[in-house]
Amino acid sequence: MVACCGDLSGKVRGKAFPLSQFDKRLKRGVGWTPTNVQITCFDAIAESPFGSLGDLVLIPDPATRVSIECGEGAPNENFVLGNIRYTDGRPWEFCTRSVLEAALERLKKATGITLYGAFEHEFQMKHLVGKVGKAFTLGGFQEERYFCEAVIAAMRDAGITPDTILKEFGSGQFEVTMGPQKGVTIADHSLVTRELVALVARELDHDPTFTPIRDPAGVGNGVHVHLSMLDDAGNPLTYDPEGKHNLSSVAGKFVAGILKYLDAIIAITAPSVVSYLRLTPHRWSAAFNNLGFRDREASVRICPVSDMSDIARAAQFNFEFRAADATANPHLALAAIVHAGVQGIEENLAVPEATQEDLSLLDTATLAARGYVRLPQSLDAALERFEANSTVRGWFPEGFAEVYVKHKKGEIAYLEGKTQAEICAAYEAVY
Repeated sequence: MVACCGDLSGKVRGKAFPLSQFDKRLKRGVGWTPTNVQITCFDAIAESPFGSLGDLVLIPDPATRVSIECGEGAPNENFVLGNIRYTDGRPWEFCTRSVLEAALERLKKATGITLYGAFEHEFQMKHLVGKVGKAFTLGGFQEERYFCEAVIAAMRDAGITPDTILKEFGSGQFEVTMGPQKGVTIADHSLVTRELVALVARELDHDPTFTPIRDPAGVGNGVHVHLSMLDDAGNPLTYDPEGKHNLSSVAGKFVAGILKYLDAIIAITAPSVVSYLRLTPHRWSAAFNNLGFRDREASVRICPVSDMSDIARAAQFNFEFRAADATANPHLALAAIVHAGVQGIEENLAVPEATQEDLSLLDTATLAARGYVRLPQSLDAALERFEANSTVRGWFPEGFAEVYVKHKKGEIAYLEGKTQAEICAAYEAVY
């Protein structure tokens, strides 16, 4: 059994112990080291305020346990997610799962709302890169039918509700989606699904990559976060037939908060150097802090509902955050989105207009007059906006912002002197 946590780089790290000790480890955990937080995606250690000092424990959450029977001759897969704590039981400030729990608690206290949502993941299979004529085709799916069915089976075994898996537009690109969950489980299932894709791929000698972009001239891989809101009885609160864009008042303010603070949180939701090669106009990603009505170029998209469905419109209705990718830790990315949304509610922000046009055709002055900004175009610029926004920094535990920026600057330093092609290759290899 491996006790795991998602770290600042979006990697899943952990320690193994005998399965027979599982019940004991639920109380005592496994030992953890503070400076582990500064291990970048390239396995370099960024500047750490902790040095060699300190001790922590990673306490498993039994509700997240994953047990999967693998193929003949392969060991079964057993892992569990958990929270990093001080040895006296207090949450550690840099535990990403605890950071999300605090954000969700803030939402609950401010509004009584429970968040309901799911992540969508795009990735590419390296052995299929270069093949053309397969976008969204039955043939493209059939070529990897065994892989796709094995991923769906693994998701079910892990307690995750599968939604779809498909051959996507890009060369060798697939997308996997899952059913919605409440609260911290939204991010738990995202993290576990990524690991299951990798697990199944390894068993088949496949090599997937979740990198935001392999080639600046090619198609990127995004992460889309679908969100809606529930009351204590489980009733949907996002939809209002009389509301602007059919958004309820509270949902509209939540979205407005995301858009107001997006340029400062994108360093968390799209936190790699190559993220900003993807976040450009006309890539079906996001380049401006806009709400779009069924617009896949918008940072936040109002998703369609079907009048033919047996599910009520209010239960179908949701919005989608599109300015993210798989280099982000899902717990941390969702925490930033939630904090921004709650800030919008607390500030009583107006429901934004929904764009249905190409904002890249507008000049800076026109954009500013309409309340839009071009999102940062590099990780350095994104980190600067994160550091400069005292409101955003204040959402996180003391010292978190400084440590996060140091982590990301360590990642940037590792890439110094490399060409764009070499940087793309480096991220492709580690995600």
